[in-house]
Amino acid sequence: MGREFESTHQADVDATPEEIWAAIATGPGIESWFMGRADVEPGPDGAVRIDFGGYAPAHGVTAWEPGKRLAYATEPEPDGRFVAYEFLLEGRDRGSTTLRVVASGFLPGDDWADEFEAMSRGHELFFQTLFEYLTHFAGRTATPVTAFGPPVADWDHAWATLRAELGLTAPVAPGDGIRLRFADGAEEDGVVYYVNAETLGIRTAGTLIRFLQGFHGPMIAAHHVFADDAHRHTDAAWQAWLTRVLG
Repeated sequence: MGREFESTHQADVDATPEEIWAAIATGPGIESWFMGRADVEPGPDGAVRIDFGGYAPAHGVTAWEPGKRLAYATEPEPDGRFVAYEFLLEGRDRGSTTLRVVASGFLPGDDWADEFEAMSRGHELFFQTLFEYLTHFAGRTATPVTAFGPPVADWDHAWATLRAELGLTAPVAPGDGIRLRFADGAEEDGVVYYVNAETLGIRTAGTLIRFLQGFHGPMIAAHHVFADDAHRHTDAAWQAWLTRVLG
């Protein structure tokens, strides 16, 4: 048993088609908003490779129209699983662009519904991060950070603990202010830009910080660091942060 899926996200952003193309069709661009490390072999016969926590599928390019349309997809696995992404760009007046993102594919197995729900919430965060990146950091490149926290037995408690650490009270909404505390005593202010039941996105002056509820797994930190603050924003530093807060 399994199910095909498709989800669409669209927004008008204050970025040119050229700026958006750099964000979606280059390795450094993808690393600045999606997840993990990315490498792009450009062109209609190219590929997009994304490594997230050691899982590194290759996506073959199926459409390559610079400034207009990009599409790529994984090859179907023996059980039929695959995922595909399509980006459609339409330039508007005064340097703005309408960006439409479509994620589709097939999820096998009896638990496809749970996986689809988790994937959908993750995609909502990823694509909202793209819109946030284009609005606030267009043209800049980030260092991606990926860290996994300790095992979580009670997600309600884990999210409540995380919110308390950030100075948030339920219900959390976009625009809420937060304060990050680091191990060396430094603090940094930020603002929530997206939240749903299984994800939280925060923007600071030099970072896009995201927390995700792993599917049958731990809390995940998947950040993008634009500031020159490497000692605080490493995979190891954020793993230690998650362990301190949720351990």
